[in-house]
Parts: sequence; structure tokens; C-alpha cells
Amino acid sequence: MASFAAREEPMSAIEIVATLLGLTNVTLIVRRNIWNFPFGLAMVALYAKIFYDHKLYSDALLQIFFFAIQLYGWWYWLKGRADNGLIRVELLDQAWRLAALAAIAIGSALLGWVMASHSDAAVPYWDATTTVMSVVATLLMCRRKIENWVLWIAVDVLAIGIYSYKELYLTAGLYAVFLGLATWGLVSWKKAYRDGTGAPAATRVPEGQ
Repeated sequence: MASFAAREEPMSAIEIVATLLGLTNVTLIVRRNIWNFPFGLAMVALYAKIFYDHKLYSDALLQIFFFAIQLYGWWYWLKGRADNGLIRVELLDQAWRLAALAAIAIGSALLGWVMASHSDAAVPYWDATTTVMSVVATLLMCRRKIENWVLWIAVDVLAIGIYSYKELYLTAGLYAVFLGLATWGLVSWKKAYRDGTGAPAATRVPEGQ
């Protein structure tokens, strides 16, 4: 069985900065604050280099996607703000939920096979799974869908294991914090949807019901 153990090395300044940017970014997303996007753009630029240097190629490619989709998300969130300045949130219908799950299953298998067959990726299928799930979760986040937090919880659990295995301990710790933030985000967004402060006008529950 081949060993993919990473070379042990001290945590770099770039990883520390990316970690702090990531914490700020996700905290602002949870709070439905549109100013999360500048922090997110800076974070993914740094992580693209970190993951490439550690041969986590799926994750490195993912950061390029993240950069582009966050620009789209910034624009989309500008259109979806409520009277209090925070963004409105929505739920996916059942058909789109099933489509998202199918896309994750098929995309993970295909990308994992490509990375296993044509690269020296360390953990190709696990890396591919978190990559594809992160793509779908980011799309849902940019579209202000509550279900994005369910996917992020799953991604965070897998990522903690992968980054610990690669001895990216600060990043693994970051994802442990992300797991807590994703759980907070799911609870917070669902509450905002139920009480009407973050729901589209057509779906708000009238007072007294």
C-alpha cells in the first residue's frame, strides 16, 4: 500500500492568513452580511497556492471556481437584500434537491477517476468528493439556499480527516471551526426563514399564524 504521508513542516504565514480570512468570511455568511465576499475572494486566492503545493489538485482547481462564483454571488446577493440590509434566504424544492444529490454522486466518481488515473493526487476520491460537494454548496450559497449549510457540514467532516492526514493541521482546525459555523448557519438561516426576517415576501408567515 502506497504511503501518501505529507512532509512535516511548520505552518506557513500564508496558511495562517488564509485561515483568518476564512473565519471572517464564513462568519459574515452566517450573519447574511454581503461583505463576506471580499474576504472570501482573498481567502481562495491563497488556498489555491496552498493546495497546489500539497498536491491536492482537485482542491486547487476548486479555488479557481470559488473565485469566479463568489463574484457572481456578490452580484446575486445585492439583488436579494431585505429591508434590514441582510439577504433573504430560500429553500430548494424536492426536484432540485434530488438533482443536487445526483450531481454530487456522478461528479465525485468522475473527478475521482480522472485524478486517480492521470495525476499523483494523494487521496483522489475523497478529495474529489469534497470538491464536488463544495461546488454544489457554493452554488446554493450564492443562490441564497438554506440547504447549502447541510452540504457544508458534510464537506467539513470529510475535510477535517483529509487535511489531518496531509498534516495541514491548522487547516484541519479551521474546518473544525467551519463545522461549528455551518451548524450555526443552518440554524440561523432556518430561523430567519421561519420568522420572516430573511424570507422572500411571498413565503413569509403572517403574524399570528
